[in-house]
Amino acid sequence: MIVKNDEVGCMLDKVRSRIPEYRPRVVDTSGLAEAGVLVPVTCVNDRPEIILTLRSNNLSTHSGEVALPGGRRDPGDMDLAYTALREAHEEIGLLPDLVEVVGPLGTLVSRFGIKVTPYVGIVPDVFDLRPNEDEIQEVFRVPVSYFLEDHREMTHRIDYEGRSWYVPSYNYEGYRIWGLTALILVDLMNVAFDAHIPLDIPSESVNNR
Repeated sequence: MIVKNDEVGCMLDKVRSRIPEYRPRVVDTSGLAEAGVLVPVTCVNDRPEIILTLRSNNLSTHSGEVALPGGRRDPGDMDLAYTALREAHEEIGLLPDLVEVVGPLGTLVSRFGIKVTPYVGIVPDVFDLRPNEDEIQEVFRVPVSYFLEDHREMTHRIDYEGRSWYVPSYNYEGYRIWGLTALILVDLMNVAFDAHIPLDIPSESVNNR
């Protein structure tokens, strides 16, 4: 366990102040297709939560996986933040005007060779959800405290650009949160909430900290 927070409280002020100051890593991805995803953060009863989706089993890629709302950039998208908002609206019915975009996290490259840029957005605690049944099977929320306490089920080792990364895999109420989505959420936890979740040491070392 990395962080013990018995009373997390509503910490949206940290998100608003720290994400815009964050200088995310720059990845040389010239020539790759681009995608934008939204990291929707909300606060319910003074408890910050992340909104996630379970993708439909009928999709050709990432079927049945937990993901953040988002997708590939269209030629008409003015930027990747616009892409993330457009896709969130198409996938879960979240109106762009309801999202307070506070800034990007670090860019990642998916296993399909797509450059993914996550944008953190603060959303109301209540809004009209209209999941697109062709793409989204379920929409659910996970408390920030769950990730801060690092309830990982296991750790996956990923070797990339000559380095080894140890990525948490979570199982929240039957939803498996892993891979790129887990990396993005760890980045958010570390930047906005001082989680200090390491990605460069094995899981047994994490558990002994």
